[in-house]
Order: sequence, then structure tokens, then C-alpha cells
Amino acid sequence: MAGIWKFIDSMSTPLLAIGAVLLLLAPFFPEPHLLEKLRMLQAGTLTKPLDVADIFVHLSGAVVLALHLWRRFRKTRSG
Repeated sequence: MAGIWKFIDSMSTPLLAIGAVLLLLAPFFPEPHLLEKLRMLQAGTLTKPLDVADIFVHLSGAVVLALHLWRRFRKTRSG
């Protein structure tokens, strides 16, 4: 597990931010998949496992960015 944290800590914050935004908004036209899947979830039509997996794929960049920022914040507070 320490290897994963070391890898996340070594990543560039601006590149992670760009990657997270691109994953959240991809594909740009006609509508981002994440928005489409969240609408399906709200309507109760999100039934296929592939659709559920698609949500996780599109959120993965934001999760990695959040972990990276959280670890940086913890390190700066602890000294």
C-alpha cells in the first residue's frame, strides 16, 4: 500500500487536475457520460453493470486528485 501512496504523492497536481476535468467531462459532445449516468441514476434506469462501472471510471481522476490534495494538506499541517 505504501507504494501506491508514494506514486500518488509523486504526481503533478496540475496534471492531475487537468486529467480529472477531462475524465469528468469526456466525451464533451453531445453530453458528458457522467452527467448522463447521474441522470439515469436519478431516474432509476441505471441498471446495467457497464453503466455503473462507467460512473467509477469517470470519477476516478477526481478521486485520485482528492487523495493527492488530502495527502499534501496533511503533510503541510504536520510539518
